[in-house]
Amino acid sequence: MISYGRSTLSDFLGDQIVFRNLLPCDPRLPGLPDLRQKLNYTKHFLPRKSMPEYGEVITEIVQAAQQLSAPGTSLQRCIYIGDTRMNDGQAFLNICRASGWDGIAFIGADYPGSVKVVLEQINSETLYIANRWKALDQFETYLKVKDFNVNKQTVVLFDVDKTILGARGRNDQSIDAKRLAAADDTLFDALGSDYNPTVFQDAYKIFNQVEYHPFTTDNQDYLVYICLIICSGLISQSDLVQNVRNRHHPNFMDFLIFVDEKSALLPPKVLEIHQDVLDRVKSGDPTPLKTFRYNEYKCTVQNMGHLPDNTPIEKILTEEIVITGEIYHLAKRWKGQGALLFGLSDKPDEAVLPPKALKSEGYLPVHQTMTHIIGEE
Repeated sequence: MISYGRSTLSDFLGDQIVFRNLLPCDPRLPGLPDLRQKLNYTKHFLPRKSMPEYGEVITEIVQAAQQLSAPGTSLQRCIYIGDTRMNDGQAFLNICRASGWDGIAFIGADYPGSVKVVLEQINSETLYIANRWKALDQFETYLKVKDFNVNKQTVVLFDVDKTILGARGRNDQSIDAKRLAAADDTLFDALGSDYNPTVFQDAYKIFNQVEYHPFTTDNQDYLVYICLIICSGLISQSDLVQNVRNRHHPNFMDFLIFVDEKSALLPPKVLEIHQDVLDRVKSGDPTPLKTFRYNEYKCTVQNMGHLPDNTPIEKILTEEIVITGEIYHLAKRWKGQGALLFGLSDKPDEAVLPPKALKSEGYLPVHQTMTHIIGEE
């Protein structure tokens, strides 16, 4: 591994990027609120990455971006770069189906051993699944052999989290560590000297498992809130595990109601957080624990590019969230060939964009924050 200096995602994406709320950072582009009537979506419906509707929304946004980038030129091809066969693979397929574009996706991660590639054909779309990010060089050759031209009629969609930033198998543990640190800060702020980090870590580990996804919906805001309630002493981890397994709390809203009925027993700061979370969940907000996401934003940007350039690579990969070198160089080449580049992230907007209070201190959005570029030689 070597360092290729520093840069930002905006160096090649500009503001052509969208996060969980599906509101593009480029204000010239339509967001989900602008598209609801056209797509016949209800007021609070927010499609997640694996849903067919997500493909419809992204198609509309990208087509608008194309008219800004290359007016009068229609898109014909889609390249998708991601890190998970399930989420990214399904998002890619849904986008191709909604748009009618020809599509090829690269799904990568760094695993031990020599470079290996598996091709998966689904109807007319191809998934190019590799065990090393280094395989992007071979992927570029594969596109040329297939006459899959990268030009003004091609959009390249980049998954952001654990792909461009914090590459899976190489630097993704740093993203997870910063999120855990943000959760830790959130619980300490609420509980003070009564906070027991061991109780939090045990609860987080248990309820972050797939077995509990029907309860947590794999929502990190819900998970951290659950850990907060356990750490407050209102209910023990073991009792909550039994309640969930016995269907006393079949879903997260049932748990919120349970806590609300006993809310007089909560410490003052925890009570304040609970009331805010309850109100936001009732209103349809999928990111109800705002203090956690505020802390996640700070933990993320404070750990991007903060180490000296002569720091050993392994230390940078452990302590920073870095740009994936292989993707960075490929993106710059493809941008030079006229392709439209667009970033997709499932992170909540609150975790990647600075609130007003931090903007005044010079904090920037994650995609505009400088960090190291690390890749294989």
